[in-house]
Amino acid sequence: MDILLLAASDHGAHAVEPWITYLFTGLLGAMVVCLALEEKIHAKKSVIVGVTAVIALLLGAFTGILPFGPVDLPNGHKMILPVFIPGIEWGVVTIILGSSLFVDVTSKSGLFTFIAIKLTKMSKGDPRRLLWFYGVMTVVFSAVLNNVTAMIIVGSLSAVSLGKLGQREKLLGFLLVEGLLTNIGGLLTLISSVPNIIVGTTAGIGFVTFFLKAAPYVVVATAATIVMGARVFGIESLKTDEERALALGQVSSFDERDGIESMGFFWFGAAMLLLFICFIASASFEGWPIGKLGMGFVAMMFAVIMLCKFKSSVGKFYSGIDWDLLFFFIYLFIAIYAMEQAGVLELIGKGIEPIIGMGDIFGGGLLLVSSAVASSVTDNIPLAAVLANILNSMNIANDSGMWWSVIFGANLGGNLTPIGSASTLVAVTIMHKHDLKISFMGFVKKALPFAILHIILATAYVLFVLKHLPG
Repeated sequence: MDILLLAASDHGAHAVEPWITYLFTGLLGAMVVCLALEEKIHAKKSVIVGVTAVIALLLGAFTGILPFGPVDLPNGHKMILPVFIPGIEWGVVTIILGSSLFVDVTSKSGLFTFIAIKLTKMSKGDPRRLLWFYGVMTVVFSAVLNNVTAMIIVGSLSAVSLGKLGQREKLLGFLLVEGLLTNIGGLLTLISSVPNIIVGTTAGIGFVTFFLKAAPYVVVATAATIVMGARVFGIESLKTDEERALALGQVSSFDERDGIESMGFFWFGAAMLLLFICFIASASFEGWPIGKLGMGFVAMMFAVIMLCKFKSSVGKFYSGIDWDLLFFFIYLFIAIYAMEQAGVLELIGKGIEPIIGMGDIFGGGLLLVSSAVASSVTDNIPLAAVLANILNSMNIANDSGMWWSVIFGANLGGNLTPIGSASTLVAVTIMHKHDLKISFMGFVKKALPFAILHIILATAYVLFVLKHLPG
């Protein structure tokens, strides 16, 4: 479930000179190129995006496209904020910060080691079977929680399992497959991602109808991704009786109580994890008081509760936070916000408009591909909003596959680049945490065959299968 939140305020549309839009489009392209060349220019992603954000804000100020007026608050009051503050999607920042802290502290209870060893025993030491376990878990968690939390939890468990099996060399393959599957899981329900909510609501697609139409693709794409991932990364099944007997003997010696220092803290951690999942899963439902505060608040609340256990030594947990990742997202949101104000997303929308006029078959296929490419380098939330408004203004029928082309494209585009979604970038960050170095282009090279497969499957599904399903 993608938890990107809409901007804090709606500043309304404003006319922008074409040369300004083209200037910012060029700036966006330059940022993507620099990210692709990060190793050659010896700069971290956060620095590249931070420089882009600063340039975008300065250009926005001098061209007069940024709204500097007061921000309307929900209580009717107005507040003067720095122009970039409403552009930052704080839900992403807080969910990453809160979830990371919660998982880090909870892991000290031995709970994640316990779960990982249990799953490893269930797999009987077979790496491919273990990949299936974690792959399906990723999709389910992404559908009912959110992409980022799913990636943090499953990624942590995978590292423990493979470490126990002495097969850490397979961790990169596990993490990349899991990162890709988070975006597939985000397709499962109407509330699994914000683009789903935006487009589905505009098109009038009900919750049950959405699930029934999305589920077959999610099942097929999940299976295809796991099978392909196993082949690409050499995650093989145990072939001989001797191998299976040796692996079974190895996992039988594992003690799931390793790492449990206090059974009281263990059961407390288990209860808090269960409550965390329930609270996050229900945060999307309307009318729930805490849900109004957002998933980020829920994550921070549970992090604070767990930190109370180590109230005199929380510094060690704070020092373990990936601040580079957090600032990367803050800078990226600022840059994309400026791009939006400059009309870049509107330009993308207008470029796609003729495609829609080509009909359900050709137009639907091209719309899915183009929206996927666009969402791989921009925020998929405003992009989904722009495309949904275009479809609505053109009076596209509610049962048209065009709506689903946008839904699939906006979600699956995150698998094309590491900046395409929060969860894929979190996956890359977990890789780096375990000394598995992968660059921007390295990720693209490994993920591109999977992304192409996902988009081909989605295109065929939307054009030829979806219209025959009930709903």
